[in-house]
Amino acid sequence: MPLPSKLLPALRLWALALLLPGLAALSGCGAMLAQNPSSPLKPVKAVAIGDDAHVMLEGHDVVAYFTLGRHAQGSPQIKSLHQGVTFHFMNAEHKAAFDREPARYIPQYGGFCANGINYAIPWGGNADVWRIYDGKLYIFGGAGSRAAFELDRAGNLAKAEQYWRDEVSGSNSFVQRTKRLIFRVPHYKSDAELQRMVQEAAARKPS
Repeated sequence: MPLPSKLLPALRLWALALLLPGLAALSGCGAMLAQNPSSPLKPVKAVAIGDDAHVMLEGHDVVAYFTLGRHAQGSPQIKSLHQGVTFHFMNAEHKAAFDREPARYIPQYGGFCANGINYAIPWGGNADVWRIYDGKLYIFGGAGSRAAFELDRAGNLAKAEQYWRDEVSGSNSFVQRTKRLIFRVPHYKSDAELQRMVQEAAARKPS
């Protein structure tokens, strides 16, 4: 028998209360540590590589998106540390460009999937799925997420900006993710729903 809808918020709160202590206990481990530097950039889509604890986008060169129009792996030997986060580059020219103007090249929303931030969830982010809108770099979790985001780019950007500013920026990525997977935003869509929306939009286009 389905639970009364009025009980669901209380059950979700109870579940969150159970999960958060476990997440806090894991805060020094692996991906959680890498994604949550003591930095204004927190949280970030980062991993530990060698002695560098917070390497943005698994070491992809953030300048290459702008200069080459594609994603490209950087080198651990050519790197810059900016606000506690390490960035790798293909060459010295890209490093110099970043060092002159880091804010121009840093991906929005810490490199997490822009469509995830649209739901206040810092999750995903594949370096090879991206777009530049109005001179800013956005990363997506996959081609489907990007296609769904672009069905209403202006509206989704507005929601993502608001959630990033008011809720996600400065948070612990794992705690924020867990919270918003339990207490979903009103406009939340599952992957299946997003896929259906993209397919329906494609079907409406003239052949």
